Amino acid sequence: MTDHPFTEPPALDASTDPNDETFGDVIFPATLKTAPEYDAVLAGEPYDGAVIGRQGASHGPSGIRTALAGTKSHHFDAGPVRSVGDLGDVAAVAGAYTTMEPSEVQAAVREVVAQIYAADALPVFLGGDNSLSYANVAPLVETGSVGVVSLDAHLDCREVQGEPTSGSPYRQLHEAGLDAFAVVGARHFETSTVYADYVREQGGTIVTAEAVGLDTAPVVERVREAMAGVDRVYVSLDLDVLDAAAAPGVSAPTPGGLTTRELFRHLRALAADDRVVGFEVVECAPRLDPTDRTVRAAARAVAHFLSALDTGPTNG
Repeated sequence: MTDHPFTEPPALDASTDPNDETFGDVIFPATLKTAPEYDAVLAGEPYDGAVIGRQGASHGPSGIRTALAGTKSHHFDAGPVRSVGDLGDVAAVAGAYTTMEPSEVQAAVREVVAQIYAADALPVFLGGDNSLSYANVAPLVETGSVGVVSLDAHLDCREVQGEPTSGSPYRQLHEAGLDAFAVVGARHFETSTVYADYVREQGGTIVTAEAVGLDTAPVVERVREAMAGVDRVYVSLDLDVLDAAAAPGVSAPTPGGLTTRELFRHLRALAADDRVVGFEVVECAPRLDPTDRTVRAAARAVAHFLSALDTGPTNG
């Protein structure tokens, strides 16, 4: 593996007004050597070869970066976001769906991701389909206790039959020894009983989108309880957790999901936990949404997460 197994991070458009700071002004090219100097580093994973539904998430990293570059850097409660690096995209997966099996892609990404954690950096992975959640978390499972909070309409714990898919990462992680698992925003009538039973048999927590909409505080407390026994927490955001009206550009858009405001509030509460060691945004397919609502929601999700690192939770 090379010292910098990433493509060159793209140049982001900065504001022409010095008083109108955007993320394009505060995200800087990074390497594995310089990554620890930043509060967090972006890493793109442009792959959608294992998606069960509609493809298009391979364009997620570029789309999210573009939308983020034009997003203002200031949060009213937390202040401006300042310290963000960009490693670029994982080079091994560029166009990988045409030449590699999903299991090979997972293995290649896992090796690169392990280097990010070894550098003591906090990664923000820009996906890409949900199959790479396994590769993003597996190095953590190997090195100590870790729990995953998955904001997702689905449970993604299908058995692997042949090759992994976007529906199997948490089955793979449980089989690898994942210590704790909570799904926030699960949608009624979007999963089978056998998978709901599987998560509960593993000691996992399932919080429905309906419960999120009723009251935030009890949901935050349930997630904290679910993660109480682990030393590290990884946060995964599948954008299909949002209602289809807010995020039509995903692999499997459905009604009944979270609002963007609910999502941002929960991301800030999660990011404020000093045990958080990684974050990902998956299943953003910009070309499936000509209105750009989905990719703008994805960019602002990243912004809210970054703004809450090392701060106390707020109402966002």
